[in-house]
Amino acid sequence: MYVRASDIEDLVRELCIKAAIELPGDVALALLEASRKETSALGREILGALLKNAEFARERRIPICQDTGLTYVFLDVGRDVRIEGDLKEAVTRGVARGYQEGYLRKSVVKDPLFHRENTGDNTPPVIHIDIVPGSDVKVTVLPKGTGSENMSAIKMLTPSAGPQGVMDFVLETVRQGGPNACPPLVVGVGVGGMMDTAAFLAKKALLRPVGDSNPDPEIASMERQLLTAINNLGIGPGGFGGSTTALAVHIETYPTHIGALPVAVNLQCHAARRATGVLRGAEKPCSKERDTGSSGTGL
Repeated sequence: MYVRASDIEDLVRELCIKAAIELPGDVALALLEASRKETSALGREILGALLKNAEFARERRIPICQDTGLTYVFLDVGRDVRIEGDLKEAVTRGVARGYQEGYLRKSVVKDPLFHRENTGDNTPPVIHIDIVPGSDVKVTVLPKGTGSENMSAIKMLTPSAGPQGVMDFVLETVRQGGPNACPPLVVGVGVGGMMDTAAFLAKKALLRPVGDSNPDPEIASMERQLLTAINNLGIGPGGFGGSTTALAVHIETYPTHIGALPVAVNLQCHAARRATGVLRGAEKPCSKERDTGSSGTGL
């Protein structure tokens, strides 16, 4: 089965634009539900404004937020697929085209320390590739802005800290972020592996539909406890107070060393943007089939 790199490029371009201007339906529904339950009048007003902003962006085909982020691209590549062309080059070209042709803000500098010159096309992206069963290529684009990212954190706990230590660190990270993380948040938590693994898991947790629980019942219980504790902080929508500081807490785990308990917290702002599409493998590289899912905010 074949998938052309040029088709992946086209899909990445499309998803970059879609992610920037269309709030996922699950996020919109979570904001709508939060607006019905929010105890603060000002908080309800802010949540309503966020929903109107999302609808306005979708209708006018303009970005939900001016910070269109550093582009993360997650690829699930079927083990039965042969990519015709250079996969990473295709993804990079797709990002460049999406940001240029979609008139999205370019925010990437080529040197983080001494020569912070803009690359001009929001490349290079951060690319994660996973080999999975099947003959499809699934592509997810996640544009990550710096407001919430700068409030994220990682810590190497010792095993004696246990689940409570993890929960305390997550809660303190959200408290320290306060209004700067642009709540209401989706809180991604990664536990396990080593430092780099925990950070990756926290980012990957943001790909899960809002409110989808971890299949492990003990971890799912931690997610619920943390969500309640975070919303009891009173930070509220926009940081102006209220009962909706987070829409969801998603925890992902991985085995770790006997002497380690790494935990990372990746905060995602209310503009929890992502877009996914699938390319079906074909018998011949000249044919293609694409599924980019439903569009719109679900409002």
